[in-house]
Amino acid sequence: MPEDDAALSAEEELALARLALGEGDLRHAADHIAAALVRSPTLPEAHEALARLNAASGGDLDLFPLGQQAFVGAVVARAHLLAAAGRPAEGLDLLAAATGYAPAAPWAAVPWVTAADLPERLDPERTARILMQVCAAAPDPAPRRLREPLEPYLTLARNAITVHPAHPLLLGAASALARRLGEVALAVTWATRGVRAEPTKLGEVWLGYAYRSAGRTAEALAALERAVALDPDDLAVYADIAGTLADNGRLDAALGWIDRALAKDPAFDCAVHTAHRLRFQRDGDVDHLVALADFVREHPDDTHEHGDLAECCRGRPWLGQVTPAGDELASTDGPAPSAAAVRRLQHLAHPAWAHPPAAYDAAVGLATVDLTDLLALLAYPPDAPATALGRVLGGQDPALWKRCAQVWACLGLLHHRTDEPWESSTRRRVLRELATGPGPAADAALFALVTAAWVDPATRADVAAVVAGRLTEVASGAARRTREAVSLAYLARATPALDPAARATADSLIAGAAGGPLRRLWRRLTAVFRRG
Repeated sequence: MPEDDAALSAEEELALARLALGEGDLRHAADHIAAALVRSPTLPEAHEALARLNAASGGDLDLFPLGQQAFVGAVVARAHLLAAAGRPAEGLDLLAAATGYAPAAPWAAVPWVTAADLPERLDPERTARILMQVCAAAPDPAPRRLREPLEPYLTLARNAITVHPAHPLLLGAASALARRLGEVALAVTWATRGVRAEPTKLGEVWLGYAYRSAGRTAEALAALERAVALDPDDLAVYADIAGTLADNGRLDAALGWIDRALAKDPAFDCAVHTAHRLRFQRDGDVDHLVALADFVREHPDDTHEHGDLAECCRGRPWLGQVTPAGDELASTDGPAPSAAAVRRLQHLAHPAWAHPPAAYDAAVGLATVDLTDLLALLAYPPDAPATALGRVLGGQDPALWKRCAQVWACLGLLHHRTDEPWESSTRRRVLRELATGPGPAADAALFALVTAAWVDPATRADVAAVVAGRLTEVASGAARRTREAVSLAYLARATPALDPAARATADSLIAGAAGGPLRRLWRRLTAVFRRG
């Protein structure tokens, strides 16, 4: 549903619509009215103009056509005309589609949607499906900015339940919407009534979610377990139970439910994602997350998007963000980077990423930067860009920005001549030379190597050996408690297939620095990310 890029206000669009109506040009009038509705969905003058057009055209719905690339304003205008023509269910379907496209717009905040008598003209199951479609567009819970635009649908749900007080599907769908909009007690009441009217798997799931949002964990688990009893093959409910148990500190019980799901279907995506997340939560072994990344890469057509990998990596050193730098970067002799390379790096460089494979994917924007420029970006990191985050980093901690620039330049090296076999590749040779050399660029290069190991299993043994060797060298030296040593230890923790002895060394270095200057810098760094 692409929107018009024109910058005219709703009032200006309506002025043009009136001119077109006066000239009998109904097609152009319709276009301007649709644009006005996008600018201001509840503007009375827009609805008056729509009514005039409807009268002039004899109710011609084809003035607002639907199709693969339907304009959202045309969809909304057609919805209002359908309601006026006595076909409100079809109109609600279109409004719900518009809400799915742009949930922050108040498409449904019009009198006919919230009229108390509307549900009398609707089949309750159709109303329930519409509410479910709206729920699909709203996170649980919905952020405050979405609550007011979605409130008319909750009014519709209240009115529908008044007319159909014992319809199980309607009560459950209404509960799901109420829960998203912060009406948790109402969600529990409606879901309870729905299950009482007819105990179904879906009804028990809605009740379990409502109880969970209300903090009534035992009742939530009981409802979800009843859902499993009604449909033992719905493995998504197993994952929901596991997540609820884990959120309440019952990790062993949670993993028991996940193991039951995986025994039924080892490749069920929700169970696999939850299993790896919980196992990482239990022991902190990054190989659980690497296995999850492998699964994601091997199953690109999963039914829906999961956030488990990003959730586990968020805010963690090197898994989700850069560590603070040590010493200031000392420039070296050599050619300065080209202006084009500087712009490309400034556009991409960021101190945080969702997880290492996401950082690798983002760095593909540096794939066309040649090797000389990438090395020059390492030697002469450019100034921070004139963005909000760039101003924060450049003004508060220039060394951190330089660290970011180095990290992304090294990620760019990973995309250099990817047709070359890894063992004999230029990218491996250059990154290994940088990683084993002196200076802060070593960590950036090591992170690039670690990232390579995340995305290419064939490189893992090679990269793990480099990281373990570097860790042994640092741990045996006088700098074992310096910031650089601790940063290296966190890099080791993020390395796939690292041997247990090296992992133990990394843990020792991190434990020895607990509460030290790195921890204080880490808190400051996290605050920078939040503001940026």
